[in-house]
Amino acid sequence: MSIEFFYEDTDFMLDQPETYAIWITRIVDGEGYSIEALNYVFCSDAYLHQINMDYLRHDTYTDIITFDNSDEDRLIESDIFISIDRVKENSVTQNISFIDELARVLVHGVLHLMGWNDKTPEQKKQMREKEDASLSLR
Repeated sequence: MSIEFFYEDTDFMLDQPETYAIWITRIVDGEGYSIEALNYVFCSDAYLHQINMDYLRHDTYTDIITFDNSDEDRLIESDIFISIDRVKENSVTQNISFIDELARVLVHGVLHLMGWNDKTPEQKKQMREKEDASLSLR
């Protein structure tokens, strides 16, 4: 298992990272994928906004950006950037706990790496169902 957690421009520290790594690994294994290297980078809105501008040419704020670095099918190698500011705000607007929203975002990124999309209304529905199923495994 090669899941690591990093921090950029934030005071946030993930509590019990090994528990999250085991949970994410179970989800990935359940989909028939393997993890080569999965790096989560927790950061500020400003930090992620700059990545969004530099790499994706999007002048918007977002809660997550996932970079798929894998060259092989069913092998995960990725950097996932998560804005802690955005997760906090989303948890308030959706009236859920910060930890629940953070877990949803953590799994959302890895689901994208396994081919789940959320561009159309139907894909969004399927993604939410997959997120909910994954969250129930925590």
